[in-house]
Amino acid sequence: MATMNILDQSPITHGSDAATALKQTVELAKIVDRLSFKRFWVSEHHNSTSLAGSAPEILVSTLAANTQRIRIGSGGVMLPHYSAYKVAESFRVLEGLYGGRIDLGIGHGFGGSPLSTNALRESKVVPSYAEQIDDLQVYLTDSVPASHRFPGLVASPSVRTVPEMWLLGLSVGSAELAAAKGISFTYGYAMTSTPTTDILALYRDSFKPSQIHRRPQYSLAISVVCADTEPEAEDLARAVELYMVWTVTGKRRFGLPTVSMAQDYQYSQAEFEARDRLRKGMIVGDPQSVKDQIQSLRDLYQVDEFVCLSNITHFEARVRNFELLSQIASEMGNYVESKSAVR
Repeated sequence: MATMNILDQSPITHGSDAATALKQTVELAKIVDRLSFKRFWVSEHHNSTSLAGSAPEILVSTLAANTQRIRIGSGGVMLPHYSAYKVAESFRVLEGLYGGRIDLGIGHGFGGSPLSTNALRESKVVPSYAEQIDDLQVYLTDSVPASHRFPGLVASPSVRTVPEMWLLGLSVGSAELAAAKGISFTYGYAMTSTPTTDILALYRDSFKPSQIHRRPQYSLAISVVCADTEPEAEDLARAVELYMVWTVTGKRRFGLPTVSMAQDYQYSQAEFEARDRLRKGMIVGDPQSVKDQIQSLRDLYQVDEFVCLSNITHFEARVRNFELLSQIASEMGNYVESKSAVR
């Protein structure tokens, strides 16, 4: 079967509130823990009126406490905002509590506006992203060298296991960095919709084993809207499209639009063009159609693990979306075994 994962951003539905969105994230994790998903990740967004997930490490702790099987992680911590030492200690606490189930996904984007970025990095001297990744690895493995800026430093608590470390990226540079540092890599197809097949091939071929990962491990992040029927999926997708258009055009709205709001919305020409462009990166349809579209991406990228982002406004429809995706994953044969994609 294909490996399906979830990236949840705790979306706030128009007319609802952030507390409800966070509770729905917890409820969703409990539901999918009983399904075939391998990982449940939460994102980091600041200064947002539509996404409630601003502190992934806190959500990870709550989600892990409310689930039994599924791996829980960040997708991801925006590392340049923070001290790598503090991030290492936070995730060591999580690993100590829920050993073998924690993923530490990292990124270097803003996760918000320039205003929130300035507030997060106020009065800080931030090392380079590559140096921060090195720091995280030596802190998590108790291997700080004598030549380090802080020789002898230990990230407490000391635990026997290490969280899986993932770099989330959109470019060749990100793939090269993940391969050079020996950590897992997720390519954000959902954010680019650009078929750059050489990115994952480059990562596989240039991967250098590290103390945390001995072999390459990679996934593709996709935006999915699946429903029992094609018309229902299209209706749900209209609301997702409108939210994405608002995001890329800088329009600040409180909450994700409902389906009825999206149906009544009058797009400007610029917004219509943005919607058309963004739709190309989405997977929308009934189960058979979605299965076919995922299979096409699977063949194109030679990848067997997917991270599914589904910012569907209505919670019940979002849950049904993931129930259907779980069934689709079970129906899809293992690509690695059938086509020997990973070398």
